[in-house]
Amino acid sequence: MNIQIINGPNLNLLGKREPDVYGADSFESYYSSLQEQYPDISFDYFQSNIEGEIIDKIHATGFVYDGIILNAGGYTHTSVAIHDAIKSVTAPVVEVHISNVYARESFRHQSMLAPACKGVIAGFGMDSYRLAVEAILPPSPLKGEFGQ
Repeated sequence: MNIQIINGPNLNLLGKREPDVYGADSFESYYSSLQEQYPDISFDYFQSNIEGEIIDKIHATGFVYDGIILNAGGYTHTSVAIHDAIKSVTAPVVEVHISNVYARESFRHQSMLAPACKGVIAGFGMDSYRLAVEAILPPSPLKGEFGQ
């Protein structure tokens, strides 16, 4: 199984930017632990502050990967272009947010991307990425679709 993780603007500053909101760990340190936790999954990681580069990565991986985990940062609330890119590909996309966007400024409550995504996970810190992996994995024959 291949999963592409895409982080958008300012997420290169995790561990430095607003640690009270996003935590004190860098994404790179979390990424290593995610890879260890899922040794049978091949993860690729991409971060860009540029909307077009994010769209290009969705296009490049969205037809050949088993899933995409997307934290589009501020583009979540503004980008019709990323929404359209998600709708254009066949891989399921899970929107993630480290913080609980609904407990923050009101402009963060609207996602332009959510209607095009398989689902949205927000507010669980870096563990939001692990939960997104679980959402992409096929259901276990012993459990229901959502682990029931």
